[in-house]
Amino acid sequence: MAHQQQQYKKVVLSYSGGLDTSVIVPWLRETFNCEVICFTADLGQGDELDGLEAKAKQSGGSKLIIRDLRKEFLTDFVLPTMRAGAIYEREYLLGTSFARPLIARHLVEIAEEEGADAVAHGCTGKGNDQVRFEVTVMALNPKLGIIAPWRDDRWFIRSREDAVEYAEERGIPVSATLKSIYSRDRNLFHMSHEGGPLENPWNKPEESMFTLTTSPQAAPDQTESVEISFKEGYPVALDGAPMDILDLFYALNELGAKHGIGRIDLVENRLVGMKSRGVYETPGGTILYRAHQALENVCLDKATMHMKLQLAIKYAELVYNGQWYSPLREALDGFVNVTQRTMTGDVRLDLYKGNVIVTGRRSPFSLYREDYASFGHMDIYDQKDAEGFINLFGLPNKIEALISIDGGGRSRYRAPDYSKFKRD
Repeated sequence: MAHQQQQYKKVVLSYSGGLDTSVIVPWLRETFNCEVICFTADLGQGDELDGLEAKAKQSGGSKLIIRDLRKEFLTDFVLPTMRAGAIYEREYLLGTSFARPLIARHLVEIAEEEGADAVAHGCTGKGNDQVRFEVTVMALNPKLGIIAPWRDDRWFIRSREDAVEYAEERGIPVSATLKSIYSRDRNLFHMSHEGGPLENPWNKPEESMFTLTTSPQAAPDQTESVEISFKEGYPVALDGAPMDILDLFYALNELGAKHGIGRIDLVENRLVGMKSRGVYETPGGTILYRAHQALENVCLDKATMHMKLQLAIKYAELVYNGQWYSPLREALDGFVNVTQRTMTGDVRLDLYKGNVIVTGRRSPFSLYREDYASFGHMDIYDQKDAEGFINLFGLPNKIEALISIDGGGRSRYRAPDYSKFKRD
């Protein structure tokens, strides 16, 4: 941990191949006189993984372990969060948040398999990711040491220039690791952008910053329809064709990117207490969330839906705060699983210039019945019954108003007198 002089023999580093983790490798070796094993999780970063093994070894790592976790990412993290309806602060679909506990889980597994006595990460002391990594390690194997260089007194690198100089002195290639002006995180689910001009919340994001999605203004002028089929809350088919979840999600990403879908600009409350601005691109995830919500609208009863909406806020908070491995999240999953038993059916959507428009939904478990909802004459519902219901429903309000009137006053809900606020 930070500020400790504990020594380790073998450390597994969460390695991205960027400038920061490239210089952390030699720093770990020099500071702890230890072997460094690099681990990279393939979560759909694409060409960011090219040439990583050679780079890791040139930086001083004994080896690089890459695990393809894309399907596990979707099935074990993305879909449970989507089924819960969890959205952080009304907009953020948690693309980075639920990737970290997955990476940390495999970091722990590899440390155990390799006989390492510590793990390390390159997260700064200001952000949320340090918490997500370390809380996961604590939950899965608290006996492992955790090294966070950015919080260590012995870490002397304070700028990109420092890191470049440090790397060049040790013969580590940096031409391909120099950062852009933005701090980014990419996986199969999303791309996040922070820093640079975005640090001023008044600055409009530059179009050149976006990497996954077409600008809505430049998106096709024609609407494209798509139909997503669900079974117990899990997406299983696209336009009637059964698909593996990985293939289905890639297809949704392509559709969403083409039509400029999934861009949000958010000033959020970080766990560590400060506000941060992030711009996110989540093309396929945005479509999937919207479709799932539409299916729930016809399949969930009122009381269950309203409770689920409340618990979704707590679920999102847990995920954002790095508490994936917690009894409360497991308990919430139990609730969610019950709500999804009848979440089977199809949703049709139109995609058009950044918009996801629901145009149809159907399910064998739908609670919507046209004959019940119609305003015409029905045997099952006598409209005269509404009079008694309204009298009972409004009775508390009626009693309170009568007491006020009998006491010489008037209902407190009457419009106030605004004349005193009028200007001369």
